[in-house]
Amino acid sequence: MALTIRDVADAAGVSAATVSRALRGLSNVEPATRDRIVAIAREMNFSVSPAASRLATGRTGTIGIVTPFVDSWYFSQIFAGVEEVLKPFDVDLLLHTTQPRDPSGLPGAHVRMRRRVDGALVIGLAADSDELTAMSAMDMPVVLLGSRSPGMASVSIDDRLGARIAVSHLAELGHERIALISGRRLPAVFLPENDRLAGYLDVLSARQLPADKSLREIGLFTAPGGEHAMDALLSRRRPPTAVFCMSDEMAYGALRAIARAGLAVGGNKAAGEIAVIGFDNHDLSGLFDLSTVGQPVRELGRSAAQLLMSHVVGSPTTEVRIVPTDLHVRGSTTP
Repeated sequence: MALTIRDVADAAGVSAATVSRALRGLSNVEPATRDRIVAIAREMNFSVSPAASRLATGRTGTIGIVTPFVDSWYFSQIFAGVEEVLKPFDVDLLLHTTQPRDPSGLPGAHVRMRRRVDGALVIGLAADSDELTAMSAMDMPVVLLGSRSPGMASVSIDDRLGARIAVSHLAELGHERIALISGRRLPAVFLPENDRLAGYLDVLSARQLPADKSLREIGLFTAPGGEHAMDALLSRRRPPTAVFCMSDEMAYGALRAIARAGLAVGGNKAAGEIAVIGFDNHDLSGLFDLSTVGQPVRELGRSAAQLLMSHVVGSPTTEVRIVPTDLHVRGSTTP
């Protein structure tokens, strides 16, 4: 015999109406009670009818995610954190990527998501981007991850400060020719890259170090891209003695290029070692003995999803959360 809401209610010791409200994500159920009901319903393999839920709540049961990429460690960790929060709400995801631009002229996120989602999590788009402007004009909750805009809820790190921490660490080791490996050509649509460039330039300016554009290369946020970028930097007439990579994955490639060139990695400039620092504190950064600026990526995803679902179930917010970063010093910059 098919399970009913009454069966779940009996198992949970609550009324059928409370089970219905909890499984449909309505706000008038205590969070602890909702979590318990959702857990019991999942154990019993019971789910509320999507059609009934849409009819009762006026919601679609779908959340949108707008992201520049999906194929990197950073975004996989973001999505893992988001999924942890969304799982109890039993919602579907509609994913839209903004980069690279599709030559076929497919519609933007604001067109694809209109009347199809209950809210959207927007990752990394600059506050003045056309896509975000269009999204913010839509009548639905929008939460930003990795960027900030007045009047909108957001979760981010201070990317500019994180870059300053990284480059200051290199400068304090006595390095003057400090190279930069970015993900793409700057300025980019993905805001954190622009902020990290600004932090890099802040330190060079403050310490009166050369801001030589020939010491900047693009690594595409991949290890092969970082390797190719480092090869190019090492081919310069005056190569850098240190390099700041905007992601750990690009730093792994840089380490490989340095080793292949017969050079040593480390913080001893006088001995000819090349210092390398990354950004993320990727799961493998310790294995590679890579110094890096750490950010709690999965927590960023969880936090953004919490703000979004709070908004969706009836508690609008414009809260701005800034999550701290920290410096991890390892062998790639240790004298």
